[in-house]
Amino acid sequence: MLTNNDILKKIRVALSLKDDEILEILKLSDFEMSKSELSALFRREDHIHYRECGDQVLRKFLNGLITKKRGPRPEKKEVK
Repeated sequence: MLTNNDILKKIRVALSLKDDEILEILKLSDFEMSKSELSALFRREDHIHYRECGDQVLRKFLNGLITKKRGPRPEKKEVK
């Protein structure tokens, strides 16, 4: 079974993303993370500094990636 960490790693490799680019994508979703926190997500599970990627982190990354590729979400118009 794929974990959130595995999914994040696969997207990183598929899109050839560097750490700085991933952090920039996270900022697009108003989520900030340090480089050391990010590197902990890419470590092996048996490493002492491994950190599990939570659902919120993956969700924020995917939303930021959508924003980067498509542009910001259009504003909703009020219906009268």
